[in-house]
Amino acid sequence: MASRLGFSKLHSLPLLAGSCSSLSSPSVTCIVSTICHISKLPKIWKLGGRRNKLSRRLILSAGVSLWTQFMSMAGNLNEKSLIASARQNGAVEEVLKNVEWPEQFPFKDEDFQRFDASPDSLFYESPRFVTHIDDYAIAALTKYYSEVFPPSNTPGVSILDMCSSWVSHYPAGYKQDRIVGMGMNGDELKRNPVLTDYIVQDLNINPKLPFEDDSFNVITNVVSVDYLTKPIEVFKEMCRILKPGGLAIMSFSNRCFWTKAISIWTSTGDAEHALIVGSYFHYAGGFEPPQAVDISPNPGRSDPMYVVYSRKLSTA
Repeated sequence: MASRLGFSKLHSLPLLAGSCSSLSSPSVTCIVSTICHISKLPKIWKLGGRRNKLSRRLILSAGVSLWTQFMSMAGNLNEKSLIASARQNGAVEEVLKNVEWPEQFPFKDEDFQRFDASPDSLFYESPRFVTHIDDYAIAALTKYYSEVFPPSNTPGVSILDMCSSWVSHYPAGYKQDRIVGMGMNGDELKRNPVLTDYIVQDLNINPKLPFEDDSFNVITNVVSVDYLTKPIEVFKEMCRILKPGGLAIMSFSNRCFWTKAISIWTSTGDAEHALIVGSYFHYAGGFEPPQAVDISPNPGRSDPMYVVYSRKLSTA
């Protein structure tokens, strides 16, 4: 039986200085000190699972999972990125078990506002041929893909890589007749060797996916779900274009361009991120209950890596 755990509202709190590695050059470190306005979280769902020392750490409340460190990206990148607070061991895989979801989607429009409200087309105008998670996290994600993807060169298989770039982190040599990339920069997408086709589209302006119903076996999204300002519309479209039983894989770490990430993301931690992504699947409808997996390769020593996934219902 699901436990009854509520959520408290967060207040505006200062974030502390910290050190970090550059996304483009892990050996480069920086110290930053800034103050961030933390968005307020609604009182939302009940959480299930163990009611031991873990359960209380899953509550979105003052003093829990606050983001504590900012960083500036070195090298050729001038944007800011965010390092999350300390990982909650085991919390991510537990947080989507036995959730009693509210009847209505609990988030408000303000939860999807961003510090930088300028057009995303300007932000992504120049190509960034860098990776946004470290090599260990990339290897963990690639290994996960190798375990859940259809075998390479399977007849009739189509895959969509949403929010794609110059690399998709698919297994080496992986091929299908149709692998479509959808992203914000054409120069990056042209460089992606796994893609058979690509589309440039801003999902925050137009969440309608330009594909036929039941067209894809797998949809992937790597460290970009936190930038979606219309997630329910996007996830409904994902459900529409997936084939019955098709798999949607949303992966994320604790890194992001914090000025472009939605406020509900930048004010919460890893376990809550899994809960947020899980809510997108639930309220979009047509998906199996979402599940979360912690595939972090070296907890506490390299970038964490998490997956929230679901399949389209066979009757959807």
